[in-house]
Amino acid sequence: MERPSLEVNLSDTQEEGKLYVVDSLNNLNKLNVCPDGAQHVLGTYNRQCSRLFFVTFILTLIVSLALVSFVIFIIIQTRNKMDQISSRLIAEKKNIEELKKINNMILKHLHQSGIQKNEIWSEPSCF
Repeated sequence: MERPSLEVNLSDTQEEGKLYVVDSLNNLNKLNVCPDGAQHVLGTYNRQCSRLFFVTFILTLIVSLALVSFVIFIIIQTRNKMDQISSRLIAEKKNIEELKKINNMILKHLHQSGIQKNEIWSEPSCF
């Protein structure tokens, strides 16, 4: 029988706590801590803060968009430069291959004509 009395006391305590909170809120509301003029100032301040936040947010988006655009531009420029360098390397490789073929043809012709490699690169003996 002691248990039911404890449970009733706990529920009564909770109810009293809830009533105390409600009374406190009502008392604060009745005090009218902020007069009407102060509430107007607070409302204006809140609107200004909202506008400032909105403007800051828009500026942040614009700056972010500009940075992303710049990065994309740099990536495209780098790709174009790499394509140019690659095409130059391919052209130089073709030139080197052609020079090798010409060199081999010259060496073959010299070998067929009987001139030795040492004779070509040595100094002329006629001086």
